[in-house]
Amino acid sequence: MKVNEIIQSAQKRMNESVEHTRRELVTIRTGRASLSILDGLTLEYYGTPTPLNQVATLTVPDPTLIVAQPWDVTLIPKIEKSIRASDLGLNPSNDGKVVRVPIPPLTEERRKQLAKRVHEIAEHGRTAIRLERRDANEALKKLLKEKTISEDDEKRGLDQVQKQTDHHIQQIDELAKHKDDEILKI
Repeated sequence: MKVNEIIQSAQKRMNESVEHTRRELVTIRTGRASLSILDGLTLEYYGTPTPLNQVATLTVPDPTLIVAQPWDVTLIPKIEKSIRASDLGLNPSNDGKVVRVPIPPLTEERRKQLAKRVHEIAEHGRTAIRLERRDANEALKKLLKEKTISEDDEKRGLDQVQKQTDHHIQQIDELAKHKDDEILKI
């Protein structure tokens, strides 16, 4: 494996870590209705765990309400149960045809809990990037040990990997700061 291949591979995996962190942060609710809040919720449908968005039409008619209109009305109790069982703190209701999920304003305590969760997710993302850096650095050192590359090539490779690491960690920090500001803004 060449130095450029190691760096490109590490960069690709770091990009995936940033993207994963972005997807995780999107699921944290901020007091405004967003369909991403319900991402990851599943319910039993014909004996198979099925994502909520595959059994119902989800809409956001106003900033404080999500409406789930199931294609099969017999799923309404299961949809309500799935939403209640999640740790989102939501209390759905139904009128026999649709499930309404009001999004309550966040309390100060809940805001702090969510901010803490944002920091945990960001730290997991940073850790994943550091692990990618470690793997790339070990691969470069192995090439040097096998005398496949020179010390100068190894040094340049290590520097490039470190620059990529710094860049991707900065991206995660920006994502976390943006989400934190969004949560703490009243």
